Amino acid sequence: MTNSIDFYFDFISPYSYLAYQKLIRINTENKIKINYRPVLLGGLHKLGEITAPAFNERKLKNMRDDCELVAKKNNIKFKWNSNFPVNSLHLMRGFLVIDDKKKNEYIDICFKAYWRDDINISEENKISEILKNCKIEILKFLKDIQNPKIKDELKQLTKMAFDKNVFGAPTFVVNNKLFWGQDRLEYAVEEYYS
Repeated sequence: MTNSIDFYFDFISPYSYLAYQKLIRINTENKIKINYRPVLLGGLHKLGEITAPAFNERKLKNMRDDCELVAKKNNIKFKWNSNFPVNSLHLMRGFLVIDDKKKNEYIDICFKAYWRDDINISEENKISEILKNCKIEILKFLKDIQNPKIKDELKQLTKMAFDKNVFGAPTFVVNNKLFWGQDRLEYAVEEYYS
């Protein structure tokens, strides 16, 4: 058995949300150590010269239908966000600046805000609501996410993920093996326990 599962995610990714929901169900007793690895999905796509499904009408329709099907089959509360796609940059940087003790709650609230509650997570007033729910001091958060070190850190994390052949979200890495997509979570967990 390995020590952990690396979970590469971006709040903008509906499949990351679905994978997250499945993962927390699997890990109800917290036996699996999960390392949350924030990346900018747009940055990964740019590095890999990939056109995101959000910018292809046919792929977008398929992705929306598929996400709704996966959510229904797995009994996950899900609503396609009416603002998709938006810029998740501030909330992704936010993951890097908040206290480690609040990270799990932060991830949960951010994912649900966008993929369950239809909130535009790129608007500052909506971000403020999310932060209140996590009991995070808003002004400090907004200042900290503008710190050049934090900006660079998220860029570097995205580049490091790309260098490990991560090209999309969600991606799971276990024992240096890469599993891409919410439908590969079970394989990643199997590898974890092998």
